[in-house]
Amino acid sequence: MEQIIIGGIVAFGLTYLSIPVIIKIANVKKLFDEPDDNRKIHKSPIPSLGGLGMFIGFAFCLLITLNFTKDAPEFQYYIAAFLVIFFIGIKDDILVISAGKKLIGQLVAASILIFKGGLIISNMQGFLGFTGIDYVYSCILTMFAFVVIMNAFNLIDGVDGLAASIGLLSSLVFATFFFINGNLPYAVLGFGFAGSLLAFLKYNFHPAKIFMGDTGSLMIGLVNGILAIKFIETARFYPNHPITAAPAVGFGIILLPLMDTLRVFAIRIFKGRSPFTPDRNHIHHLLLDRGFNHHGVTFTCVAATAIITAISFYFQSLGTTYLIGALIVFFFAWVYMLYLKKSRSTLRVIKGQADKNVVREERTAVRLVSLFTRKAAVVDEE
Repeated sequence: MEQIIIGGIVAFGLTYLSIPVIIKIANVKKLFDEPDDNRKIHKSPIPSLGGLGMFIGFAFCLLITLNFTKDAPEFQYYIAAFLVIFFIGIKDDILVISAGKKLIGQLVAASILIFKGGLIISNMQGFLGFTGIDYVYSCILTMFAFVVIMNAFNLIDGVDGLAASIGLLSSLVFATFFFINGNLPYAVLGFGFAGSLLAFLKYNFHPAKIFMGDTGSLMIGLVNGILAIKFIETARFYPNHPITAAPAVGFGIILLPLMDTLRVFAIRIFKGRSPFTPDRNHIHHLLLDRGFNHHGVTFTCVAATAIITAISFYFQSLGTTYLIGALIVFFFAWVYMLYLKKSRSTLRVIKGQADKNVVREERTAVRLVSLFTRKAAVVDEE
């Protein structure tokens, strides 16, 4: 317990203190995320090196609180994987690198975790009738899982506070389960990372003073990938609240970013485009287009994640296959409702002169004011 408290305080404190310094340096060196296309919601340049502060707090937390030789020898390889993702992310945040190079970095990090850290999904626990998996197929499946989870958190980072809030919730859920069952190293991993995310959110809630960048979003994906795969592999063996459908429950905890990414990739491939081509099809885009503001989108997605997580734990008796199927149906039903639902914005019509310097013959200017977003658009009424 002492290690968890110290680790959390160190991670939170160092991240909280380092972010203002990073913001100041980024402003001086003009290291910004520029609003250069119609997908980006922010209207002014904002520093995107928040992941650096998160990494500083998180790394010190692990180095100070854990004895890798005694407590968790595999953690030395986890640190190596974190460093790979850190350098890939920080280079992309400053210089921008291609999607192919980022993918190579993700594969290298995943390979370290699989072949040196020994972290693999070896048993599907009845999903589609599969139990034990051959080692080669286990490695391929685990590699795929790591890459998808990292990209999932990277791609859902489109609204202030969203990726960090979902990552905070999932990290706390995994960490709490490991703590209850006496797995201290993984509890420290989860709670320590949650401490860094909590400190970062102080500066990332709308209006954001800093973004986490790829350094932060990829790190959230990697840490949650480690926690999820460890959970899937070991949860059924613990004495306190053993999980009978661990793959389904682990999937449910991070379902929102996972399924949203797979859905968007499928849409892009179906349209004959690269799965990495940017667009506005993500869950947060759908919510924004229906009148939600940044706080509304973040709260809705976090609440949905909490509900899905609770459902996953409560209905684990359904078995892995049925529970995963039910969660997928639930997700797509929600997305379908978002596509059908009309905008939540209530418009108030204010007739008057839109521009005193412009004369329109036989037309009355109508100003449409959104009561939800407080933004206005001017159109002409025939």
